[in-house]
Amino acid sequence: MEIREASNSDLPALLELYMQLHDNPMPEINEKLKTLWTSILAQPDHHVLVGIEDQRLVCSCVLIVVPNLTRSQRPYALIENVITDQAYRNRGHATSILQFAKNIAQHENCYKIMLMTSSKQESTLRFYERAGYNRQDKTAFIQWL
Repeated sequence: MEIREASNSDLPALLELYMQLHDNPMPEINEKLKTLWTSILAQPDHHVLVGIEDQRLVCSCVLIVVPNLTRSQRPYALIENVITDQAYRNRGHATSILQFAKNIAQHENCYKIMLMTSSKQESTLRFYERAGYNRQDKTAFIQWL
């Protein structure tokens, strides 16, 4: 599988993949959405990573590097929207794309990566632990707006 930063032309395939994430409906690709996508791609600290296999976008995650005034002014990173196409799961793709994201975070001198999942499935939680994340150090709180 090839892993790379998303490009402008990846938008339709990425949105199709996101339909498998929380049962998201396919949005209309209009000018507002294209402008948002262009803005995301232009942000140097916003990394939309995609995995390509069989000339198809099969997995993705987003890594955001956040500047920080603590920890010797080292940034931290957030991972969001980890998804692998159902037909391509259990092949190591998510592990590979998370490692790619980790490499970026290390290159950017981040002191930590934070990842949250809404999954309560023990197999998913163990997967993230095998990928190097732990569920003991922090307690996550979310306020939906």
